[in-house]
Amino acid sequence: MIKTLGRGAVLVLSVLLWNGHPAPALCAPAEATVLADAAYQGALKEKVRGAKRRIICAFYLFKATDRRGNAPALIAADLADAKRRGVEVKVILEGDDEVGRDNRAVAGYLARNGVKVIFPRGRRTTHAKAVVIDGRFVMIGSHNLSHAALTKNRELSVLLDSPELAAQVTRYLEGIR
Repeated sequence: MIKTLGRGAVLVLSVLLWNGHPAPALCAPAEATVLADAAYQGALKEKVRGAKRRIICAFYLFKATDRRGNAPALIAADLADAKRRGVEVKVILEGDDEVGRDNRAVAGYLARNGVKVIFPRGRRTTHAKAVVIDGRFVMIGSHNLSHAALTKNRELSVLLDSPELAAQVTRYLEGIR
C-alpha cells in the first residue's frame, strides 16, 4: 500500500522520528509516500537504480544470503551497480550484537565492489534505518534489510522528496563514526 501524505503529516512524522529532539522546520513542502510492508523494497530499488550522484544509508541489519531471490542480496547488487555507474555509495552498518556477523558478510561483498562501508566505533548501537539519495530523497522508518522485513513483516517507512530534510538526515548520518 502506497499513499501520499500532505505537508502536515510530514511535519508530525518528522517530530516522531527525531526521537524527542526538536524537529527542524521544513523550509519547503515535502512530498511523502507511505511505504507499508513489501512496498519499501520496490521503492528502494527504483531510487537506487535511478541514483545519479550519491547514496548514503544506515541499517541495523543488512542480511544478504546466497538463496535465490533473496531481497537484500538484490539490493546489495543494486548498490554495487550504482557504484559502477559512478555514484558515490556509503553504507553504515551496526557491527556488534548478533547482527554484526550478517552485516560483515554483506559488507565484504559491497567493499569488494567499491562501496564504502562504515562500522561505527563506540558503545552506541546504530539502530537507524535511513537512506538518502542524490540529496533529495529520504527513506526512513522501520525496515531493516532482511528478507523477512522486505517481504513478510509488518513494516512501515516513508519516502520523502525534500532536499531540506535530505540535507538534515545526511548530516546526521555523516556524524555517525
